[in-house]
Amino acid sequence: MSALDDVDEAVIVALSDYIDGTASAEEKKRVEEKIASDPKWKAAHTEMMEGSEATSTLSGLQKARAPVNLTEDVTGTIHKRSAGRFFGKKTLGDRVPFTAILVVAILGLAAIGYIMYTSQTGSLKVDKPKNTPPPPGPVINQP
Repeated sequence: MSALDDVDEAVIVALSDYIDGTASAEEKKRVEEKIASDPKWKAAHTEMMEGSEATSTLSGLQKARAPVNLTEDVTGTIHKRSAGRFFGKKTLGDRVPFTAILVVAILGLAAIGYIMYTSQTGSLKVDKPKNTPPPPGPVINQP
């Protein structure tokens, strides 16, 4: 159990201001008297000083940069451990832009249409009627 658990919040605020150096001269003197006379204040002050020292020690450390290939390494590790469930093989639509697929499809349909139109048996060709004489009308017998 921490010594700070038994201390009132106002005491913690006063000790924080004292440790950070933001307390006025009067407050500083009052806190020093309380630390000397009250065991709870002394225990809380000791614990807060230990935390302050640990924090200052950690803040002095330099930040380490991430490796350049961190993303690839993490992705590879997840892929190995998950048996490919998360980063599985991508479909064609994920690897090739949609517009490229669309252009190829339109060109393919245009080529098929041209081939069908120019072929002898293509169903797209419209045959124009030849100029043939009209069929003879009905024959009427007169008496």
